[in-house]
Order: sequence, then C-alpha cells, then structure tokens
Amino acid sequence: MVIGCLSFPEGTHKAVRLPHMTLRQRWDHCRTPDRPPSHCSEVSNVVELRHNNGMANLYDIPVNKITGETTSLADYRGKVLLVVNTASKCGLTAQYEALEGLYQRRKADGFEILAFPANDFAGQEPGSNEEIASFCKTSFNVSFPLFQKISVAGSDTHPLYQELIAAQPKATTNEPGAFRQKLVDYGITPLDEPSLLWNFEKFVVSRDGAVVARLSPELEPNDPLVLSAIESAL
Repeated sequence: MVIGCLSFPEGTHKAVRLPHMTLRQRWDHCRTPDRPPSHCSEVSNVVELRHNNGMANLYDIPVNKITGETTSLADYRGKVLLVVNTASKCGLTAQYEALEGLYQRRKADGFEILAFPANDFAGQEPGSNEEIASFCKTSFNVSFPLFQKISVAGSDTHPLYQELIAAQPKATTNEPGAFRQKLVDYGITPLDEPSLLWNFEKFVVSRDGAVVARLSPELEPNDPLVLSAIESAL
C-alpha cells in the first residue's frame, strides 16, 4: 500500500512503540538467564567503553558489513560520514538515488555514506541482508558501504544508534513537526524524541568522530540543510 510519500505492507500501518533504554538498562535487561551471551556482546563492549572513558567512541563500536564481516567505523576514521537508516519498501526509498549521486560527487573529498538497513518502521525492510544488497545494487547501483540490518528504535536499538541519538537527540528540519504530523495523519503513532522518527534519518559525523548534525528523514540528500551540514564538516 502506498499513501502519499509513504508506503506500507498490507496490514502494517503503525510504528512499533517500544521503550527507549539506556545502554546500562539494556545490559541489565540482556543479562537474564534466558538471553544468550551473544545477545549482550555488543552492549557489554560499549558499556565497558563508557565505564573506562565516560563515553563510547563511535569508532570502537562493532558493526557488520552487509556481507557478514565484523568491522567498525574505525575504517572511516578521518573522513566525514553521513550515517543513514534505510529501507527498501518505503516512500522515501528513492533517496538512495540522490545519496549515490552525493557520494559520487564528494567521496574524493574524504566523504562516506554508511547505510544501515532497519525494519523498525512499518516493516519496510523485511528482506534478508542478501536481498537488501541485491536490491540496492540493481535498483540504484549503490556503491557506498552497506551494513547488516540492525534495530535503530526501541529496546533493542543497536549501540551505534544509541550513541548517535545521545549525541544529537533532536533532528533538524525545514518545517518542525510537519513530517511527524504527516505520519499521524496517516494513522501512524510516531515514536517520541529522542527516538528516530522514520526511515532515512541522517547523522553527520565529523572527521574526528563527533556527531555534529542530525537531519529529519524527509530531507532529501540534496536539501540545502543536508548539504550545509556536510560542507561544514568537510
């Protein structure tokens, strides 16, 4: 089903509202007897970083490439990053094309786009990592890095997004409240700030690993607000 600029699988019209938990709350939650140790590994790594340093370094948080290899944002240290939660069946999915165009124009300047597929909003990223990679390549010829599907909202928010949200709890937009109201008008219950609002929210990370901007999902990659944030970091 397609409604205006948004599309939804049949029977799925609302974002799932789950509590926003701190890393320490997630650590306590996952240490119950019925949770496998692997469930807690990423959380425990970041909790330990915070214990030692007072904050988690984005470059030290483990992530997985869409092909399965474990890596981290340290591979992109010294570059300006645009981190985006993506989805293949969203009304905003066409932003992939503009993202790729932006990447081609600015990658020589030390700029990277990092895409993290997520199925948190109306089930709009239901496919496997292999299907997502194939879709991005065949539909938009995406060449910027893709990572394995993660959660970016609710109680199981990935540690990377925990840190991004903590650093920038509010997104910049041209029309404050307008996109949120559009979701409400479509019968969707948006998550409260500081949680992400929808697919294709954008974070700008500076060359030294600071999260310097957060941009609302409806802003196209070529929107002046997005370009200005990137240019300032470059």
